[in-house]
Amino acid sequence: MWSLLEFFPEPFQINIVDIGAALDERPSYQSLVDAGRARIIGFEPNAAECEKLNRRYGEPHRFFPFFVGDGEAATFHETNWVLTGSLYKPNTALLSKFQNLAELMTPVATHPVSTTRLDDITEITDVDYIKIDVQGAELKIFRNALRALSGALLIETEVEFVQMYEGQPLFADVDTFLRSRHFQFHTFNGYGGRAFKPLIVNNDVNQGVRQMLWSDALYVRDWMQLDALDEIKLRKYAVLAHDVLASHDLALVVLSALDRRVGGNHAMRYMKRLVGDNAPQP
Repeated sequence: MWSLLEFFPEPFQINIVDIGAALDERPSYQSLVDAGRARIIGFEPNAAECEKLNRRYGEPHRFFPFFVGDGEAATFHETNWVLTGSLYKPNTALLSKFQNLAELMTPVATHPVSTTRLDDITEITDVDYIKIDVQGAELKIFRNALRALSGALLIETEVEFVQMYEGQPLFADVDTFLRSRHFQFHTFNGYGGRAFKPLIVNNDVNQGVRQMLWSDALYVRDWMQLDALDEIKLRKYAVLAHDVLASHDLALVVLSALDRRVGGNHAMRYMKRLVGDNAPQP
């Protein structure tokens, strides 16, 4: 799919905050970085992995070896698989009911750590897109990131539907909070699940049946209040909807709001690009 950046050659920059950045996956925003139209402020508490991220991306991107949280002292629960460590203790009694969960989330050690509030990090100013994957601590971070959230247009956050970590907030808690901050739930990026033991499906211990355990939830700035956004934010919102979410109907709605604000025919041009010259009037 072509990029909506073609509509906006003027050099605005999309500001991304990635909490729990990882080297072993292609982030959803990578095409914007490759186009030179995005800047990442990222966080990876493992100092060695953080340094690798800084070497990979270079300037103008910056990665910090911080535990992002509520600014208080905390305990990091190290597990036998680096990706499942958390500021919450693994809920072994629950995990043991499922295939290949407790086996990947076995507690190894605990470490006292200091956490940093997102809103206390001076390098973070105008945020457009927040991506967060911190194994249960997402809500704690959001509650201490009101300044960062105030300008954000897109949030991609891992959520759990059962307490895989003891005492962690669940999807309903995260959803309630983000809706209170003027975000609309948009979609899930797939689901994660496992079969209850002792059943194994198709000889695959990672294949679930019906029980959904986690997902990545995507939230967008309230599309009922688009007229409150300025021209630059509307342009960024449309690009994120098209290039990152592939939500072409939402991108069209945002472009229509942009046309109301500044004039022009962005929405009609977009519709024609999507469906051809017989496009209806947006």
